[in-house]
Amino acid sequence: MNLEEISKILKAELIGNSKLIIDSISSINNIKDRTIVLISNPKLLEINHDLEVVYLVDKKNRKLLPKKGNYILVENPNLAFAKLTKIFNVKGFSNLKKIADSYSLLNVSSAADIFIGENVSFGKNCFLGVNVTIEDNVVIGDNVYLANNVIIGRNCTIGNDVIIDSGTIIGSEGFGNVRDNDSKWHHVVHSGSVEIMNNVSIGANCCIDRGTLDKTIISNGVIIDNLVHIAHNVHIGEDSAIAAKVGIAGSCIIGKRNMIGGMVGIIDHIKTADDVIISATSTVNKDLKEPGIYTGIMPISKHALWKRIALWITKLDKIAQFLKLKKI
Repeated sequence: MNLEEISKILKAELIGNSKLIIDSISSINNIKDRTIVLISNPKLLEINHDLEVVYLVDKKNRKLLPKKGNYILVENPNLAFAKLTKIFNVKGFSNLKKIADSYSLLNVSSAADIFIGENVSFGKNCFLGVNVTIEDNVVIGDNVYLANNVIIGRNCTIGNDVIIDSGTIIGSEGFGNVRDNDSKWHHVVHSGSVEIMNNVSIGANCCIDRGTLDKTIISNGVIIDNLVHIAHNVHIGEDSAIAAKVGIAGSCIIGKRNMIGGMVGIIDHIKTADDVIISATSTVNKDLKEPGIYTGIMPISKHALWKRIALWITKLDKIAQFLKLKKI
């Protein structure tokens, strides 16, 4: 599809080569040739003249754009991006087949109940339980244990010495949605993947969402309890431990050797330092920049009241010191 056709679909203003053929969309962190990139901040624009790239930007930022380059100008870039994900959507899998004799290296519990897509590769000494489903273009390493009812989505990678317990889904669709001017929701189709590195243990009934365009990454040595949700584009650092019922929202970067207690909630785009411990049931709504133990528990209340209370809580220690000095 050329750029002119795409701009008509989006009802957008076009600047640049209207005949440029576009193959895909990509993130700002992984720009490819002949692709469209969403730019929320024009200051991040870096024009690479070796690549044919089109930038999707807000109309109000027109004056900030470099003179040379290809641009699609719209009133709501996030909504336009959601529409583009549908245009360039990749099918989940072409044709799942029951496991065949060609996978003779597998130790399977019941071959009739295992379904595998195209272009799937296995390492040595793998075990697959009942009703395991593996979609297209999946790479699985050595000594991998997939328990009953595990699903591995398209394009995902599983490293060596990995255990994934029953009911867990790797590569589920991320919860990315954009509202239009009528407050109607438009889903962002996620075409990224998940990479599970080596020596990882994942409990039962977990969901690890695929990245929007890039990867969700679970690093070496991570251990994850049951009923954990890890959203799109999250990166979990090496040797971290995550207890049951934790929810980590999109695009968080969790440091190395973090310990996250049960029922912790972490909002989107949070970063934590290495060697952080988060107490059970805490809510993390800001970056944790230094190692240490963190606890954040407050009763739910109207947001305006909560902000006032939170402000005073942060000042209580200083108030107490002041009162002590004044001997009040």
